Amino acid sequence: MFDIVSVGHFSIDSIFLPSRQTAFIVLGGSVAYVSFAARRLDARVSVISRVGADFPAAYKWWLQQEGVDLSGLADVQNELTTRFELRYDNDLSNRSLCSKNRLSPIRVEDLPNPLKAKIIHLAPIAGEITHEVAEKLRSCTEVMSLDPQGLIRSFDENGNVTLEQPTDRRILGLIDVFKSTPKEIQTLTGLSDVDSAIEAVRSQGVSIVIVTLGAEGAVVSVEDTIHRVSAYKPEKLVDPTGAGDAFVGAFLAEYARGESCAWCSHVGSAAASLVVEGIGPTSFGDKEEIYRRAHALCEKET
Repeated sequence: MFDIVSVGHFSIDSIFLPSRQTAFIVLGGSVAYVSFAARRLDARVSVISRVGADFPAAYKWWLQQEGVDLSGLADVQNELTTRFELRYDNDLSNRSLCSKNRLSPIRVEDLPNPLKAKIIHLAPIAGEITHEVAEKLRSCTEVMSLDPQGLIRSFDENGNVTLEQPTDRRILGLIDVFKSTPKEIQTLTGLSDVDSAIEAVRSQGVSIVIVTLGAEGAVVSVEDTIHRVSAYKPEKLVDPTGAGDAFVGAFLAEYARGESCAWCSHVGSAAASLVVEGIGPTSFGDKEEIYRRAHALCEKET
């Protein structure tokens, strides 16, 4: 029994930051950030994913050293791993995204059998999770979580990414916890007002809706009440990639333990503040520091 099983493709990311001419080549994919953040809080985690023949053995070693179970990782030898280029503007507030390769979707036959988890987190980055796979996973868990970014991305002939409302939104009917950015939830619902978009998602039966706001923190909707969660100011801002994933990874790790949504949100905010202090998925701090920052946020808001 795992605490959190994350589902979605790993990627190989090229991150271009304004302070440097050449890219940092790092392990990417929401599943990586979610898993690392949850592991820092001692959650038992596994990943269901597919990678190609070019996926570095060093990345697998790193994941396993961190305690991430890879029994659900499929090696696809006749394909290449999903790859993205991320280019940030001068103040790191905006980025452009370009897909250099997209691996074929996760199949039902890729799913471990048996599979049992307290929480299954769907974290697609390039349309790799079908409704059929999501339905199968729903039967394996008490709680299903979704980050919809990979379901609303559209790719032009050069791989440049724009957001587009999906024609099939049935997956929301399977979800208990939903996490996105404002732009993503607006795109998904077709509503320009974030509060209205949150209500539209909740109307599908979703219990908890989280909208991360970067330096402004997050809003968390639970039981018809919207809570505003402060961001913890990082000691330095190096690379914002994966902050939202770290938030939800830490949130779910605490939620799996039965903690309150308020505490889970503060821990998520604390974890997000740590990941941005390094390049890619390399800076997560330790459990004590995450909790110290979470308690500081709690005291600030009381």
